[in-house]
Amino acid sequence: MARLISPKSIAIVGATPNSHAFASHTVRNNRDFDGQIYLVNAKYERIGDENCYPTVAALPEVPDCVVIAVGREGVTPIVEDCANCGVGGVVLYASGYAETKKPDRIAQQEHLSAIARASGMRIAGPNCVGVINHVRRLALTFSPEYALCPPGEATVGVVSQSGGVGNALTQTLHVGTVFSHMLTAGNSCDVDIADYVAYLAEDSTCRSIACIFEGMEDPGRLIEACEIAWSAGKPLVIFKLGSGDQGAAAAMSHTGMLAGSHAAYLAAFERTGAIVATTYQSFMETASFFAKAPPPTGKGIGVITSSGGFAVLAADTAEKHGVPLPQPAGRTLATLQKHVPEFGAARNPCDVTAQATNEPSILLESTDALLADPEYSAVIFLHAYAFSGRMQRMMEMRDLAKVRGKMLGIVWLPGWLEGPGSKELENDPGIALFRSMESCFATMAAWHHRENRRREQLDTGPRQRSRLSDAGASSSVAALLESTVNKTLTERESKSVLARYGVPVIDEILALTADQAARSARAIGFPVAIKVESPDIPHKTDAGVIRLNLADEDAVKKAFQAIMSNAEKVIPSPRINGAIVQRMIPTGVEIMIGARIDPQFGPLVVVGLGGIFVELLRDTAMELAPVTHAEALAMLSKLKGRTLLEGFRGSMSVDVGALADIVVRVSEFASDQRTRISELDINPLICSGSSILAVDALIVRR
Repeated sequence: MARLISPKSIAIVGATPNSHAFASHTVRNNRDFDGQIYLVNAKYERIGDENCYPTVAALPEVPDCVVIAVGREGVTPIVEDCANCGVGGVVLYASGYAETKKPDRIAQQEHLSAIARASGMRIAGPNCVGVINHVRRLALTFSPEYALCPPGEATVGVVSQSGGVGNALTQTLHVGTVFSHMLTAGNSCDVDIADYVAYLAEDSTCRSIACIFEGMEDPGRLIEACEIAWSAGKPLVIFKLGSGDQGAAAAMSHTGMLAGSHAAYLAAFERTGAIVATTYQSFMETASFFAKAPPPTGKGIGVITSSGGFAVLAADTAEKHGVPLPQPAGRTLATLQKHVPEFGAARNPCDVTAQATNEPSILLESTDALLADPEYSAVIFLHAYAFSGRMQRMMEMRDLAKVRGKMLGIVWLPGWLEGPGSKELENDPGIALFRSMESCFATMAAWHHRENRRREQLDTGPRQRSRLSDAGASSSVAALLESTVNKTLTERESKSVLARYGVPVIDEILALTADQAARSARAIGFPVAIKVESPDIPHKTDAGVIRLNLADEDAVKKAFQAIMSNAEKVIPSPRINGAIVQRMIPTGVEIMIGARIDPQFGPLVVVGLGGIFVELLRDTAMELAPVTHAEALAMLSKLKGRTLLEGFRGSMSVDVGALADIVVRVSEFASDQRTRISELDINPLICSGSSILAVDALIVRR
């Protein structure tokens, strides 16, 4: 990878006197490259003042990297020549391969992959914009007038599947962002975004990685790259394009509808410590911040401004993103009260008012008081009006932050986005510039979350999981799943499977007639629920084949007749085994736990509010299975309705530890049986105090 991304020598195949050609743009883009450049084209002996060679094999040395700037029809022989000569890396501009979906073009791309595998030569592309190394002044790209960053301290390495998106992002260098690399993957016949992320994780010239992509054939490679970046201590900021969940419409369970591939990516990034940018607009600002900022030391953020209105906006936005704004106390409060006018606000956010224009010491003394306070990891200045006279003051604030070993953030709020000083502020390694309040506080939340995760790992060590379910459950359930004739297991079969994994399930009796149902209800004890059992009716409520809260035998008999009549109306005609009679469980919090086997990520586990709320509110959390007890607790804590578990308006609180254990057991089932099932739904799991029972379940075989 180093010979591809940081070569000592390059060759450009397809060199031509035509100044508009891709090869000519590439030559001009590398006029400041600090290594050797060779031109290759059999049609010319010289181009301008430079020698031109007929083939790569004819060069005086084997180049580290070769850019192939010819049409698709001429690519393969040149790639083979490069491989035979021992070239380290190849950049392929040509398009018209697998992206066309044509079988012969797919085969051509697969042949390029085979060459790379056999030779060890790395290939970027085809259909890629190129490889840019700003530190080496190397721009292996056909983009005209590609600008390289001047050297800087806080460098961001950009990894982009799309060359157009990567080029667009790196144009922020014109407003002060400092880049180390811009690496594009295109069709990824060999090198993909995971390779690039792993490379930059170990490149000392890159301070943070910004990765933007649409999807991967094997996302496990990207997960591994995320883990490499985490182990190297390199912040990785990711923005995933394409949040639609294809295939969800074909899912039978609630889990299948909720556990789409985008959600799976987000769960994987959370587990591996990657920072997920919330919007395209905030993506580069977040990456630039992480390239500059030291680890946070305090619990919250200090905010200072000369605008009371923006102070309110900052407080609102911080609360939205869960960023603490601790109120000043002791010496900090005394200093603020001493300097802030009485018509200002000596609090957090601190409004020093426009009086700071007349008396700059008000702003500087108040800023330093917040920076000196160990409660604050950083101080954010809300810059309300762009004019050249404010720059000196912000540089003085930056110097105060440096002395305190903290970060100064500036939220640029003028409508004049590129107003006086904006480029200098962005370019400064001691200042993080944000062009929206949302971007600022989303980044502050991610900054603290990442540091908390690192500290937890230092305290607890690497992720370890102790199995909760019986070791023999895997083989016994595998035999049951393989022996059943039903693609969709009946409710009783599903709960029998889950019981073997230690999931608590409700007792029930199968009745074939109305009289049997009545006798079963009497034996169980009223009130009861009655449901049709059929492997062909997975959603009983929709089909009208379930009745609840039946208080006597006569009600049970009438309910039996009604649900059987409704079952017979289902088209196509379902197989009916009878009716299940269950005792009614007292009211409690209804939870849904599900699992799905994703074709790319494997087993996933989902938890959320159950009953009708699972579709209505979609209040869920997802993780890659299996999960640890701590991860299960974290999933439950993410639910917006988690207060229901804590005892809401006098209701009994739920044993959250026991509920987390059940989530772990379900995740172990999904992991063990990943080759035998496609999805699972337990809905609802009724929770009241220490009583937790699964009253309905659905398992779909693979």
